[in-house]
Amino acid sequence: MNITEKPTGISMTDTPRLPVPPSATVAPASEYYTNTNANYFARHRSISISSKAASQTTENAANPMDDTGPTKYRRQRRGSHDDKACKPRRFLIDVEETQRLILEQEDTDGDFQITVNDIGPKVITLGTADSAGFNKYDIRGTYMLSNLLQELSLAQDYGRKYVVLDEARLNENPVDRLSRMIRHHFWDGLTRRIDAEGLEMISNDPKSRSKNTSPRIYIPYGEDEVFQYYKNVKIAKPSLHLQVEQLPKDITAIYVQSINDKPGILALAMTKNVDEEGHETLKGVPFVVPGGRFNEMYGWDSYFESLGLLVDGRLELAKGMVDNFVYEIQHYGKILNANRSYYLTRTQPPFLTDMMLKVYDRLPLSLEAENRQWLAVVLTAAIKEYFTVWMSVPRYDPVSGLSRFYSEGIGMPPETEATHFDHVIKPFADAMGMSIEDYSKKYNEGIVIEPVLDTYFKHDRAVRESGHDTTYRLDNCCADIATVDLAALLYKYEMDIAETIQTIFGDSFETPFFESFETLNTPKKEQPQTVVHTAAEWLERARIRQDKLNHYCWNEERGMFFDYDTRLKTMGTYESVTTFYTMWAGCADRDKAERMMAVALPLFEVTGGLVCGTESSRGYISLARPNRQWDFPFGWAPHQIISWIGFERYGFLEDTKRICYRWLYTITKAFVDFNGVVPEKFDVVNLTHKVQVEYGNVGTDFKFIPREGFGWMNASYQVGLGYMDRGLRRALGAVSDPCHVFASRELELRKKKALNNPSIVTELPDVTTRLLRPHPM
Repeated sequence: MNITEKPTGISMTDTPRLPVPPSATVAPASEYYTNTNANYFARHRSISISSKAASQTTENAANPMDDTGPTKYRRQRRGSHDDKACKPRRFLIDVEETQRLILEQEDTDGDFQITVNDIGPKVITLGTADSAGFNKYDIRGTYMLSNLLQELSLAQDYGRKYVVLDEARLNENPVDRLSRMIRHHFWDGLTRRIDAEGLEMISNDPKSRSKNTSPRIYIPYGEDEVFQYYKNVKIAKPSLHLQVEQLPKDITAIYVQSINDKPGILALAMTKNVDEEGHETLKGVPFVVPGGRFNEMYGWDSYFESLGLLVDGRLELAKGMVDNFVYEIQHYGKILNANRSYYLTRTQPPFLTDMMLKVYDRLPLSLEAENRQWLAVVLTAAIKEYFTVWMSVPRYDPVSGLSRFYSEGIGMPPETEATHFDHVIKPFADAMGMSIEDYSKKYNEGIVIEPVLDTYFKHDRAVRESGHDTTYRLDNCCADIATVDLAALLYKYEMDIAETIQTIFGDSFETPFFESFETLNTPKKEQPQTVVHTAAEWLERARIRQDKLNHYCWNEERGMFFDYDTRLKTMGTYESVTTFYTMWAGCADRDKAERMMAVALPLFEVTGGLVCGTESSRGYISLARPNRQWDFPFGWAPHQIISWIGFERYGFLEDTKRICYRWLYTITKAFVDFNGVVPEKFDVVNLTHKVQVEYGNVGTDFKFIPREGFGWMNASYQVGLGYMDRGLRRALGAVSDPCHVFASRELELRKKKALNNPSIVTELPDVTTRLLRPHPM
C-alpha cells in the first residue's frame, strides 16, 4: 500500500470510522512526534485556557474512575445509537499521567506490558483534541491499550509531555503496524558499528561471565592502521577504559582458550572518511545484530536479516554486512559464528554466495564497473572460504566427499550460562570428590584430563557451529554428521559460483591459489600463485555433490533426505525439516521434490508453520531429558524462509502461501496479544512464545514497547508478506485462524479450477531468479 491509498486497517471499536489520512499511521515516530503534533499545539496555545486547567482536563479525560466505589470501572457497551464521528478522531493526552494510569489499572502482572494475561478492565477514557479534552471516548481492548502504551513511550522518547494522538495509530491494522515498526524502528534498534562512536554499545556482552568487565577489542594481525586508530580512541576516551589488543598471525585453539578470561569484540571492516574538521579518519561499516543477549554480528543470522533489509530498501546496510563477512574471511580465516573472541575457532552455515548475489542484483546499474569490482572481491572471498574451510579437514570427510560442522576449540564453550553443563560435569566431579565448579575449572585449565568430555565438547561446539544449538538430532554426534542442510548449502555455493563466473565474468575468473584437501599432496613449489576458474569446473563440483547427497542421504521409502553419519557410515533416522534445504538450493530433482511435498511436508506442517522435527524423532521428554529448542514443538524463522523459497522454486505456490500464512499468523497473533512482542522463536504446535526450554526466548523482555524485535524474525515477516495476496493479507490483518482461512480458500480454488479460471498459476516460476518480491508498503 503506498501512502496515497486508503489503509486497510480493521476497526477495533464498535463505532464506524471514516477513512483517516494515511500519514497518521505510516509516519515513523521520528516524524509523527516532531511534526504532526507541533501543528496542533501551535493552534492549541491560542486557546484561552490556563496550563493548570488544561492539565486537569487532560487528567480527567484520561481517568476512567469515578467516585462510585465498587462500580468505578463499569462502562456501558457502545450501541448503534452512539454518536458517530464525522472525521478521524484524535486525542489530547497528558503523556506521563496517562502512562501512570494505564499501568496502574491495566498492568495487573507488573511486567510493564498490556497483554491478554492482564485482568484489568481493558478500557480507558481519553479526551478528544478537538474539544480540548472535554469530550470523552473509551479506548477498549488489549490491542488498542497496548498500542496506547507503546505510543506514550515513543512520545516520551521525543520529550513530549502532551501529545495529540490519532486513533488510527491505536486501531491500526496489526500487519501494517508490525511491518512499519520493523521497517522504521526495529532495524535501527539492531544496527551497530564498531568505531569510536559505536564501541560502547557493541562492547556490551550479556553472555560474558568474565570478572574482567572492561571493554576490549581485538585487532587482526597486519591491520596496523586500524590498531593505531583504536589506540587513539583509548586515549581520546579514557572513560571507556578500552583495552586494545592485536591478534597473532596464527590463531590456534590453544590461543583462543588462553583469552577466554579476557573476552572482547573482534574488529570488522572500516572505511576512510573525512570528519567535520577535515581530517581523514576511519568509520566502522554498519551491521545488524540478532538482538537481546546476542549483541554482535552472527553468521547465518546475518543472511536472513539481509533478506529483510533488502525488502525494506536498506541496501547499503545489507551490502555492509557482506563487506564485513569478506573482512572476516580475509582476516580471521572464516565467516565467524559471531565477532567475539571466543568464537574465533567457530564458523556457521555458509550463505555468502546467495547473499552477495541478492545485494549485487540491486546495486545501481549506473555503477556497473564498481559493482563488478565489488562482486569480484566477494566472490574471491567465497571461493577461499569454500576451499579452506569446507573442503579442508577436519570439516571435510574424504571418504564420503561430504562436509561436516567441526570447531577446533578446547574446553567448554565460555559463552554459555554458568550452570549449562552442570548435568554433564556432575558425574565426573562426583567420581573425583570435587565440586562441579572446581572440576570445571581444572578441566578447562588442562589439569584434569577426561577423553569422554573432550569428545562431548567437540560435538557440542560443532552443534553451535551448525546454528542448531541444541537438538537431539545432533546430540553428542554432530562433528561426525554430514548434515543435509550443509550439503545443500555447499551445492548452492557451487551453482552460484558457476553462474556468476559464466554470466558476469565471461566464464573466466582468477583468484589466488587456496589450499584444500584436494591439494594436500601437491608440493609447495608446484602450487601455482593463481588459479583461473571456469563455470564448467564448478558445475561439475555441484553434480558430484548432488550425486553424493542422493546416494548417502536420500531415503526413497520415507520420501525425504536424512543426515549421514561419517563415522558409523550409516544414514540417520531423525526426521528434520532441513530436508527442504534441498529444494531451496535446487539440488532435489522433480520426483524427489514432489515426493517430499506429499510425504514429508505433512510431518512438519502444524498450525503455526513448520516445526523443526517430528515428535517421534525427538523422543520422550523428562526431567533428565528436557526439551531442546531446535526440536519439536518449536519453529524458527530460517526454516520457514528456506522452505517458502524452496516450495516456490518448484512451483508449489499454494503450499508456499499456506505455510507462510501459518507462520505470519503466529507472529501477528503474538504481536496483537502480547504488547507487540516479536520473539526469537515459537512453539508452533501450541502457538505460544512462552517456552520452557534452554535459554528461554530472546526478544520478550522489554518495558512499554519492543525496540528491536528479533533479527531473523523481523526479516521473516517482511519477506513473508511478499507471498500474501490481497485476500490473505486481509485475513492476516483480522488475525484469522489459518485452518478456517484455507478451508474456505480451498473451496474457492476448486471452483476457479473447475471454471478454468486463468488466475490460477500453473506455470513453474523461473528458478534462476534471485530477486525478492517487494510487499505492499
